[in-house]
Amino acid sequence: MATSNSRQAVKSPVAGSRIRFSASLIQQAGKQFYSLTMPTDILSMCCFVTTRAEDQQTGFQRVLDKKRAQDIASYIDDNLGTIPGSIILSAQPDAELKLIGGGKTVEFTITPKAFLVLDGQHRVYGFTLASSAMRVPVVIYSGLTHVEEARLFIDINTKQRQVPNELLLDIKQLAQREGDRDKLLREVFDLFNEDPNSALLGLMSPSSRQKQRISRVTFNLAFKSVINVFTTPESKTIFTVANAYVGAFLDVLQHLGLHQRVTSPAVFRALMDTFPEVARISAAQHGKSFSKSKFATVLSPIAEQMTTARFTKAAVSVNQLSSLFATLIKKDFSI
Repeated sequence: MATSNSRQAVKSPVAGSRIRFSASLIQQAGKQFYSLTMPTDILSMCCFVTTRAEDQQTGFQRVLDKKRAQDIASYIDDNLGTIPGSIILSAQPDAELKLIGGGKTVEFTITPKAFLVLDGQHRVYGFTLASSAMRVPVVIYSGLTHVEEARLFIDINTKQRQVPNELLLDIKQLAQREGDRDKLLREVFDLFNEDPNSALLGLMSPSSRQKQRISRVTFNLAFKSVINVFTTPESKTIFTVANAYVGAFLDVLQHLGLHQRVTSPAVFRALMDTFPEVARISAAQHGKSFSKSKFATVLSPIAEQMTTARFTKAAVSVNQLSSLFATLIKKDFSI
């Protein structure tokens, strides 16, 4: 068999033809499945999914995300890496799946309804969009009922948990996959996490999501509006200015008896969404020499006018809380 990734290098079988692959039969908990490798172009010809929107009776998959699938296709075409995770399939009657060759080979018919995808639907969709092909691991279950297929789908998506986004962000540097923005956000996060003068010292969680801690995911979302304010973003400068601002805002929350709420994702994001407006007012009043005391002057109307009930009511939404902060600040703004 040719080893080239090009689809043109190997002529694909036509629909309706029979095809064979070497496989290993595995039995677990009264069920059997086959482990093998298969070219992605073959998979794209004989796999399908059923979503709840399409089939309320037997559908259980998510709606396909074309952008995610296109990213996978580009990953394949650009030879960026490998796809080691198995595509998990359930053989359907149309496949006419048979075990031959002394139990070491599976044979099936090429047809669009041969295999129902139980796990890996976006990878399979990506295979159909890619202009090149590769061999990938595949697991094929045989003889499952619709109920068993749905239960297996649940097991795969609840008991086999994905790696948390917080951990993926934390190891991007190790994987050498950081863009400039990723690098800047990581450096600023690390300063808030490690600098002895950090207003958030002890409140950060670098690689996991924890209660009463600010994760990298929450931090990065919150700091999108912050880094855009700086014409020449540099991590130490951003930290120095933002840390003074956070310290001043924490004093406001302390005054209201709400300082422990700063680690709430909605509260922290609303707090940082307000930063550009507070920085603008501070610069208008005091020039572009920022400090905790100058930020405190701009934020003082919040401490004076906010109530716990009003805060709690708005804190269910990032937009509601940041709008409330902005409204209170503007009421007292003068130059």
